[in-house]
Amino acid sequence: MIKTLADALAKQGYDVLTPVQSEVSKKEFESSDLLVSAQTGSGKTVGFGIAIAPTILKDSVNFDTAGSPLALVIAPTRELAMQVKRELTWLYGMAKATIASCVGGMDMRDERRSLERGSHIVVATPGRLRDHIQRGSINLSQVKAVVLDEADEMLDLGFREDLEFILSEAPGNRRTLMFSATVPRAIVNLAKSYQKDAIRITTVSDTKQHADIEYIAMTVSPRDGENAIINALRYYEAPNALVFCNTRAMVNRLTSRLSNRGFSVVALSGELSQSERTHALQAMRDGRARVCVATDVAARGIDLPNLDLVVHAELPQNHETMLHRSGRTGRAGRQGVSAMIVPSRFRKKAERLLQLGKVTANWQDAPSAKQIIEKDQERLLSDSTWANLPTSAEKGSVDKLIETFNKEQLATAFFRLYIANQSAPEELAPSGATGAPKPRGEFGPTVWFSITGGREADANPRRMLPMICKAGNLSRDDIGAIRIQDTETFIEILKSSVEGFLKAIGPNKEIEPGAWLKQLAKAPKIKTSPRDKFDRADKNGNPFKSKKKWDSDTSRDDRDPLDIEPQIRRSKPNPNKNPETRPEGGVIPLKARNKKESKPDNRNKGKPNWSNEGGKKSKPKNRARPKPDGDKQGVKKENTKKKRNDRPRKEKTNAPRGKNAVLKRRR
Repeated sequence: MIKTLADALAKQGYDVLTPVQSEVSKKEFESSDLLVSAQTGSGKTVGFGIAIAPTILKDSVNFDTAGSPLALVIAPTRELAMQVKRELTWLYGMAKATIASCVGGMDMRDERRSLERGSHIVVATPGRLRDHIQRGSINLSQVKAVVLDEADEMLDLGFREDLEFILSEAPGNRRTLMFSATVPRAIVNLAKSYQKDAIRITTVSDTKQHADIEYIAMTVSPRDGENAIINALRYYEAPNALVFCNTRAMVNRLTSRLSNRGFSVVALSGELSQSERTHALQAMRDGRARVCVATDVAARGIDLPNLDLVVHAELPQNHETMLHRSGRTGRAGRQGVSAMIVPSRFRKKAERLLQLGKVTANWQDAPSAKQIIEKDQERLLSDSTWANLPTSAEKGSVDKLIETFNKEQLATAFFRLYIANQSAPEELAPSGATGAPKPRGEFGPTVWFSITGGREADANPRRMLPMICKAGNLSRDDIGAIRIQDTETFIEILKSSVEGFLKAIGPNKEIEPGAWLKQLAKAPKIKTSPRDKFDRADKNGNPFKSKKKWDSDTSRDDRDPLDIEPQIRRSKPNPNKNPETRPEGGVIPLKARNKKESKPDNRNKGKPNWSNEGGKKSKPKNRARPKPDGDKQGVKKENTKKKRNDRPRKEKTNAPRGKNAVLKRRR
C-alpha cells in the first residue's frame, strides 16, 4: 500500500482492514476492472479509495499540480456523494489531493470555477456530471479510473442513460470499478458493456448476514402503528435513530407527530433543498437532533455516528431495501437494532422479506407503557452519574439541599425532573399475533382423492380449502397438498382423518353440486408442464385473431373480431410489408386510390328523407301550398309583391339607440 494512504489509515485508527478492503488492495488487482459486492457497513468507500490509488498515483506518494481529473466517483444521491468526498479527503489528505464535487442542488457556477482551478478526484451525481460534460466544464481526457458507488441504486433511480453517456465519454483505457451491496442482473449487463474482463469479488462474512444487527419484528394492531414507533424510540433511547418511511407524505406526517411528542427530530426526503438536507444531517452529527425520519432514497448510503436503532415505520418493498435500511446501523463493529413495525395484516409480507433477506428476527409485541417505565428506572439506576462525587463548586449547593429536604423529597424531585424530559409512552391495544411462526411438523401417511373440476372451472386453493374443510369436517392441519389440474383437482388428506372425512361426505360423495369425490389407490401423476396458452376470446367464446406484424396499421380485419357486418371501406394489407409476398430486391407497385369509387353509395346520409339532393335550397315534397281553383296553367299571374316605399330614408345619425336611448330619455 502507498505510504501516505497507510499513514492516513493509521491516523484514523485502522489497525486491520475489512475483508472487502483487503481484497481490492491486492497486488494482482491493481490494473483490473472490478465488480465488488459486499454487505452494507463493510467499508466499501475506503475500499475503492485504496483500489484506485495505484492507478492515479502510480509510483509516487503525492499528487502533482491539479489539472484535469484523474478519477471519477459517481454516487446516486447528494448526501452519499458528500459523504464519499469527506472520506476521500482524509484518506488522500497526506497525498495532497484536490477533491471537487458536482452534485445537484449546489451552485453550478461555483462547481465550474472549482473544476477550472483543477482537481485530482471528482465526486459527482450522474445528472449533474452529465450537465458539466455537455457544457464543456470538465475535461475527461485524463481520467484513468471511474468508480460507480451503489450502482444498483443508480439503476433503480433511472440513471442508466446518464451512466452510459458518462462512461462513453471517458477514455477507453480507463479502469471501471463497480461497488454495490447487491448485484442484480442489470448490474451484470452494465458490467459486460463497459468493463473489460472484470473480476468479480464477493466478500461474505464469516457469520450470518448482518451479524452485528439484531432484527426485531414488532407485531401491532392496525391502528397502533405510529404509537408503536413512539414506544420503540422510548424503549431503546438510542443516541441516534433512523425511521424509514415509503413516501414523503408519511415522512412529513411522522415528523410532525414526533415533534409534537417532544422528540428532537429532523426530516430527510427528496422534496427538501440541498441546504435543508445538509443541515438535517449536521444536526444528527452534532447531537442537536436524535431522530431522523427519512425515505429510502434520501438516506441511501449515509453514515451517521452512534446510530444504534433503525425503525421500519412501513415495510420496505423488497428484501434488498430492507437490508440497505438496516445496514445504516451496526457499522464498524458496533451493535445495532433493526425494528420492523408489522401490523397483523402484513405479517406474511414481513416473513417473506426476512426469508428472502436470509435474516432471522425475534417476533414480539411492541413495547408497552409498563415495559418502558421499567426500562427508564433501569437506565436511571445504572447511570454513571451516581459514581461521580460532587466537585468543589457543587459541594455548597449539595449540602444545602441535604439540610433543607429529606431523602424522600430529594428522590421524588429528582425522579420527576428526570421523567419531565421524556415523552410519555403510549398505551397499545393487543396485537392478536405473538411469537414467531411455528414450522409445520411431519405430515405422516396420507391418502389422495380427486375432485371433479379444475382450472377450466376456475378452481383455486383458496376456494377449495374451506370447501373441503366444511364438507368433510376437517381442519387445515388434516389437509396436505392441493394440486389443481385442467379438469380435476387432487387433494392429499391425512390417513388418520380419512374415515371421518368419508362419513361426513356421505355415500353420494358429492362435496358441492357438480363436485364429485373419488378415492385414489395411489398418488396421482401431477402435470408439471406449463399451462396451455389460450388466445383471448370475446363474450361469445370466439377467439381473437392474432395480428401479424406485417399487417397494415389501418387494417381492421384482425383488430375488430366483433364486427359482424362488413365495413363499407376497408384498407387492404400492404403486400410490401409481408416478407412472404414482397419480391426480393423490389416492391410491388400499389394501385392509386380512386376517390370516386371509394365514396359511399348513400350520399344523402344525414339529409332529410324528402330531399333527393339535399341542401338548404331543396324544397320538401308534398308540402307546397295548394294552388287556388281559379289558377290555370299557362296564365301569367300579376306580380303581387309589395312595392318599395318611395319615402326617402332617414339619414344615419349618431343619436343613441336601444338601451342607451331609453336611459337618456329617462334622464
